[in-house]
Formats: sequence, C-alpha cells, structure tokens
Amino acid sequence: MADDSTAEVVLDGTSLTPADVVAVARNDAPVSIAADARKGIRASRERVESVMESGEAVYGVNTGFGDLVDERIPADELEALQTNLLRSHAAGVGRELAREEVRAAMVARANTLAKGYSGVREAVVDLLVAMLNAGVTPVVPSRGSLGASGDLAPLAHLSLVCIGEGEARVDGDRLDGAAALAAAGLEPVTLRAKEGLALVNGTQVTVGLAALALVDAERLVSAADVAGALSTEVTLASTVPSHEAVTAVRPHAGQAASARNVRRLTADSDVVESHRNCDRVQDAYSFRCLPQVHGAVRDAVAHLREAVETELNSATDNPLVFPRDRVDDRASGTDSAAVLSGGNFHGAPLALRLDYLVNALTELAAISERRVDRLLNPNLQEPHLPPFLTADSGVRSGYMIAQYTAAALINECRSLGRPSMDNTPVSANQEDHVSMSAQSALFARRAVRNVASVLGVELCCGTQAAEFVDDGLALGVGSAAAVDAVREVVPPLTEDRPVHEDIDAASALAESAAFADRVAAALDGDLE
Repeated sequence: MADDSTAEVVLDGTSLTPADVVAVARNDAPVSIAADARKGIRASRERVESVMESGEAVYGVNTGFGDLVDERIPADELEALQTNLLRSHAAGVGRELAREEVRAAMVARANTLAKGYSGVREAVVDLLVAMLNAGVTPVVPSRGSLGASGDLAPLAHLSLVCIGEGEARVDGDRLDGAAALAAAGLEPVTLRAKEGLALVNGTQVTVGLAALALVDAERLVSAADVAGALSTEVTLASTVPSHEAVTAVRPHAGQAASARNVRRLTADSDVVESHRNCDRVQDAYSFRCLPQVHGAVRDAVAHLREAVETELNSATDNPLVFPRDRVDDRASGTDSAAVLSGGNFHGAPLALRLDYLVNALTELAAISERRVDRLLNPNLQEPHLPPFLTADSGVRSGYMIAQYTAAALINECRSLGRPSMDNTPVSANQEDHVSMSAQSALFARRAVRNVASVLGVELCCGTQAAEFVDDGLALGVGSAAAVDAVREVVPPLTEDRPVHEDIDAASALAESAAFADRVAAALDGDLE
C-alpha cells in the first residue's frame, strides 16, 4: 500500500506495513479487524478465562506486576488491579507526542492485540479501532518509556482514555477521556483480568515512531541522490564514479541503487558532456564517493525496515497466552491454555537499529553539507559560480548562512547520543536491563527532521547554482525535473532575503512523496 493512501487498513496481526502505519497516522485511513483475527482474539480470551476459573496463580492474570509478581490478587479485585495499573503507570512527562505519533502507536497496538496472544476481549481492540476511526487522539507525554517492559508509561497514558480517564483531543478540542469518547459517540470499557497489562506492555510507541522515521528516511535517501546528482552537474563534477562497472566490483545493494539513481538523473545531460574531456583528474570525495556513502545509508535504512516490519506484526506483551498443545507441561495455565512469561517487550531489536539510523542519517547530512561548501566557497568553486551563489557578492551574502544552518543541524545530530548503549535498572532491580528504545525512536525522528533541512539547503544551493550554468547546456532529465520542482516553491535568489523560508520549503519538498514522484515521472520509472 502506498504511504499516502487512504484505503482501509485491515488488521490481522500479520500483515501491517510501515506504509499502512503512515496511512493511518497521517492520512486518517480507516481501520478494521479481519474476521479471522477476531476468531483468534476470542479464542485467546477464552484461554484467559479458563485460567481464572482454575484458580491457578498466573502472572499478569491474577498477580501483581514487576517486583510485586508474588502478590496474589483476590478475584473480586482483578478489575481494580487492571485500572490501577493504567493509573499508576501513567507517569510520563515532557512534550506531548504529535497526533501522527500517537495514532501510529494506536494502530500498532491494535494490530498486536489482533494477533491473538494477548488474551483481551474483542471490545478492547474494537475500541482502539473506533478511536482511530473517530479521530480520538489520547494526550501522551513523550518521555517515560525505558523500552522494557515495553513502552509502559506512554501506553498507559494512551490506554487511560479507553476507560474514560486521561485526556484526548477530538476535532482540535482537548477533553477528558470520558468526554472525548462521548464526543465521538463511544463508550469506555471496564477492563477485566489481563487487559490493562496487555494494553501497556509492548513496544508499540517505539515501533510506531520507528515506522514514521523509516518511511521518511527512505524518502530522504532518494532526495539526497537527487540533490547530490544536481550538485554534481552544476559544479562540473564527474558522473564516472557512478558507472555500473565501478559498483559491479563492490556489489553492495545500497551503493548500486544510488549509483543507478545518479546515472538516470543525469542522463542526456549537456552539462556532463560539456566537460567530458576536461583535465580534472578526480573530484572531492563528497562527489566521488556519493554512491558509497549514500548507499551505506540506504543499507542502514533497509536494516531498520526489516526490524520494523517484523515488530509491527509481533506479539510483544507479557505474559503471552497460547493453546496448550503449542507448549510443554512446564507452562502455567490449564488443559486448554498455556501462559508463558518472556521478554518480547524488550526493545533492543529496534533500539540498536534506530541508533544505527541516526548514525547513518548524520553521515548523509555531513556529505551533503560538504557538497554545499563546494557550491558556495569562493576558494573551491568552479569559475562559473559566484561567491555564495549571488551576484555582487560582498554587498550581498547569498546563501552563505544557509551553510551555517546545515552545520548546526549536523552538530545536533552528532550530539544526540545513542540511548541503546545505556541502562538504568528499575522496579527494585527486577527489570535490570532495559533498552531505551523509545528514546532511540525519538532521536531518530529528530535526526530525520534535521537531515531534511540539510538536504533542503543543498537543493536550494544546487538549484541556485543552475542559474549560472550556460543557458545552452541542458541538465539531465532528472536534475532538470528537480530544479523545476524546487523553483515552484523557491524563487531565484536575485537579491538578499531571509532564506529560512527557502530552506523550509525545500526541506518539505525533500520529505514529500510528491518530489520523488515528480522526478520519477521524468525518468519514466520509480526513483530508487
């Protein structure tokens, strides 16, 4: 499904994609539960109820949580236990997650519950889906998760609305949970055994944020190829480093894809042909190694995609409820149900790759900024380019300070830290190793925004540099389409003006699916 789609997303616990998450989170695509998934939800709930009837002590069903695991809870207090769990775990602070971030977590959580191993009733999953479809968005602070036992604090804030507590936004109004549900014609649920724990115990805030970051990062890598190809042309650098013979003998998939993009973007370029036999031996690394660096970033993004696709369709709460014939006799439960405690809530599979993404995107921004320097720097520019890409330089500063902005954003990316490398034991040392995956996801989202702005600077500068290329020389088919797209939102810099609007407009373009589509149309095929 395309990531800008508004077609219905059907949750079955096995096939949710990052594009589906984006469609629900950003475009309000409607959501439903597959019929077969409903059967699995009902069967899982029946197993939980059989455990309750048996009276056996089973974690998460009739015991306390965390370090209170050995506390047996009387049957008449099980509903209060689940409600108290949501209330006590809603301990988040910091900026509120954006609407799209909360919706991404909601659809991911609903899909996990639909997988049929969490032991909740259909009514719980149906309410999450109904909230998505009605535009009820819980207010969720962004800080508080350690990524084990999942994203407890933010998911608790999200889930409070399901019981008519907490806060949510509906049609722009901030309401208490009960009023928000009522405004949408919905009613809260009364949680039963296991259901509160199933709502808060999992990695769905992390994976929701990761899905958004992933889709955006994939767009940015393609936009970086476009910006880099354009910069290559307007600085009269060589496209030979993208020759297929070069990539064939070092066949990394990402490198090959970026090299193909550069070749296709610069196809039929008069500018490239005009200096084919010049006396320059080699270009600076920021041009010559474009396929290698951009390609390595591509490979890092692909590594994250693998984890996100798996995690979106995984059961990540604890304990998990299985049919008895799936496990041996050592499991807690009954003749029909086996309840296993495990660690699927641990966010390490996402945290490590999200930190890798931050590293990779920072490199993408760094090489882009070095190309910007070649476009602007009077000590390095080609003779046809004026200092800082402005006529009458000295009186005018042109895009000089845009490079400063790029440098500042790269510094911020480098200073974000790598949360997955940290650990703080909690819950009386019961939870003695945590992943910090939610913080990794928040940092990845921040890096994506920063890198989009850096690429916006390069697109502004590359497009401005094209103004000084010989009018009789046509750019490559893809580069020309990119220049046309940029010029629709950024006018030529004929005199000094505040350029923050230029950067913002070009950054938004780089992040958009429309930019890739526009360039791809000129290439008669998708941009990789």
